[in-house]
Amino acid sequence: MANVTAPSLQGRAGGESPNKYEQALSQYNLNISEAEVAAAVKKIIDEKVPENDTLEVKKFLMGSVELTTLKTTDSEESVLAFTEKVNQFYHAYPTLPHVATICVYPCFAEIVSQSLEVDGVEIACVSGSFPSSQAVLEVKVAETALALRDGATEIDIVMSVGKYLSGDYETVCDEIGELKCVCGDKKMKVILESGLLPSCADIKRASLLAMYAGADYIKTSTGKEKPAATPEAAYVMCQAIKEYYDKTGIQIGFKPAGGLNTVHDALVYYTIVKEVLGEQWLTNQWLRLGTSRLANLLLSEVVGKETKFF
Repeated sequence: MANVTAPSLQGRAGGESPNKYEQALSQYNLNISEAEVAAAVKKIIDEKVPENDTLEVKKFLMGSVELTTLKTTDSEESVLAFTEKVNQFYHAYPTLPHVATICVYPCFAEIVSQSLEVDGVEIACVSGSFPSSQAVLEVKVAETALALRDGATEIDIVMSVGKYLSGDYETVCDEIGELKCVCGDKKMKVILESGLLPSCADIKRASLLAMYAGADYIKTSTGKEKPAATPEAAYVMCQAIKEYYDKTGIQIGFKPAGGLNTVHDALVYYTIVKEVLGEQWLTNQWLRLGTSRLANLLLSEVVGKETKFF
């Protein structure tokens, strides 16, 4: 692993063999040039985004939105009203795709589960001491199990960024693996909080660790830290997903979240996925957009007038 300078490898005692995650990382090139990533992203944006600026792509993106409310002021009443908007949309716009997911805190899983009437909309809960991931594993496990009990069909957790930055990859991965065991066949997204990772190499390394540990999706950000999602982070994460798929045959989903403020932002992420991962990832099973404000902006462009439905 000459191309990896992780603290856990630098500090390994002589003769001690690498763990399974370090062995997995050794199969990948982590010598990533920030300038090359920036240039590749600029080329995609300049040359490819315009051809995807179409009505059909915008309709598709509407169906990939994870409609999200993660506010301190959320209440049973506000989350119920939030869910009712999704129910009403299905009847108001029957020819348009409904959102992919409603994403809420675990304490609201039951009310969403009881009030959601639209088939095919997933119920995602942020869990594991979101957004900091700063809790003992038993608390993370309990919160996740309770969210699933109350109706969550997907779980979003945050990688233990502090442990990652300390080079404790084994604990990072063991936690992810433990929480995936709790999720069972329910999809689990691992949030890297990419804006807190020092380099593109770190984003790729964290992506690979999360996937090897059991992530069904990797996600850029919680939206609570800045910077949140960036095209550069998305590009690196998609490259990691592609290389992982090429080696293992396991398809992993991608979710940019945080800072998706415009339709153009959504088109950029769509185009990066299309160019790096290909058509196989262009379904709302494999590409999700974590946002709330974007739903109205996409709807406005699709119907041809400013619309504030959600």
